[in-house]
Amino acid sequence: MRRRSTTGTVAVLAGGLAAAGLAFAPSAAAVSPGSATATYDCGSWGGGTATLAATQLGTSASITLTSGITTPIAVGADQINATLTMAKGGGGTRVFTGKKNPALPAGGTVKIGPLTGTVASGDSLNSYFAGVALKMVIFGVTVNCDAVTSQTPGPFVFS
Repeated sequence: MRRRSTTGTVAVLAGGLAAAGLAFAPSAAAVSPGSATATYDCGSWGGGTATLAATQLGTSASITLTSGITTPIAVGADQINATLTMAKGGGGTRVFTGKKNPALPAGGTVKIGPLTGTVASGDSLNSYFAGVALKMVIFGVTVNCDAVTSQTPGPFVFS
């Protein structure tokens, strides 16, 4: 009577399950363009051109924003609570939120993100003009920013 190798059987089963998992895993989707610029006005806090970089994985999307404003004081990592509202083509909005930023020195350019949100295939997102487009809360102080321009080269289109 021959004994079967339990280790070999387990390895074959594990390999088969891993391959099946890859076959059914959601594929990474593409957003186009991957980055865009837009101008924001943050009142007495300043303003200027911001660069937005977008990524997508299925219905989850994230946007990282490097703004045209600077912080008057040093801000530690993950101290900026931010909400970015974007206008959805055809009506409505999509909101991206997060409390993620690198440590920023006094006078440093504000960088926030990735801010996360949910998108649907075909969503076209651009600057939001019907209210506050970017809200940042830093040390309990709220900074509201209005979008001044549409995104260049154009809106983010999610697949």
